[in-house]
Amino acid sequence: MPKVLIAGCGYVGVATALHFAHADWERIGCTHSVESAAAQQEREQFPIFAGDLADLSSVTTLRQHGPFDAVIHCASSGRGGAEQYRRVYLEGAKNLAAVFAPAPLLFTSSTSVYAQTDGAWVTEESPAEPDRETGKILRETEEFVLTQGGIVARLAGIYGPGRSVLLRKFFEGTATIEGDGAKWINQTHRDDIASALAHLITTGARGVFNVSDDQPLAQREVYAWLAERFQRPLPPTGEPDLNRKRGWTNKRVSNARLRALGWQPRFPSFFDAVQTDKRLLPT
Repeated sequence: MPKVLIAGCGYVGVATALHFAHADWERIGCTHSVESAAAQQEREQFPIFAGDLADLSSVTTLRQHGPFDAVIHCASSGRGGAEQYRRVYLEGAKNLAAVFAPAPLLFTSSTSVYAQTDGAWVTEESPAEPDRETGKILRETEEFVLTQGGIVARLAGIYGPGRSVLLRKFFEGTATIEGDGAKWINQTHRDDIASALAHLITTGARGVFNVSDDQPLAQREVYAWLAERFQRPLPPTGEPDLNRKRGWTNKRVSNARLRALGWQPRFPSFFDAVQTDKRLLPT
């Protein structure tokens, strides 16, 4: 039975582990602290250990649970700034590669590395030149992983059970339509991310892949649809938030390369998910 190390057993990592179980892979999880590892272990059906990805000696202790056929780096920065990004993402990737090579390394990056603001479609061949320091660190990490013969999965905005910024703001009454509302929103459901990561590993893929649903949506279109479906007021208009942590962008992300590999999203659009996944809605 092949074995995968999932470094970062949080919102995405735990869901990804489930897909590997369905594919008959043995799963080993890693999370930052002893406390979080113990808490996760009480809930999950696979071993989860503590490990600080930014500490080479800590990562080395995970070797005893291998050998591994693949390693997934999907740890979170914990909403930290550039220093935390560098520790968790770049140093974490370097340590995982140093300890577990030649096992292929998959790094979960972000479609925020595309800095386009003209609403154009972007593919993996499009320029990825973020202007924020955090985005630049993601790109540096991507380039390192690629030099190791690994995989980069650029994730669109993550939503899923218990997590949707759009739905939370809409139901709280704090949502704002930015400017004319033409800004494109690119998202992907947590469960589709999990299936994509497992698919990339099990098919032996290499290189960069965008992980997003099939249908980018204009912001005004999203809120107008939600307002009609739930019989609530359309949010007011306001100025665009140009101070986002990863920068203000406006583009449509293509998932064609990942689809060509045989992957299909369970939720082709945010509208499909809202209609069929009752876990998204507030109780």
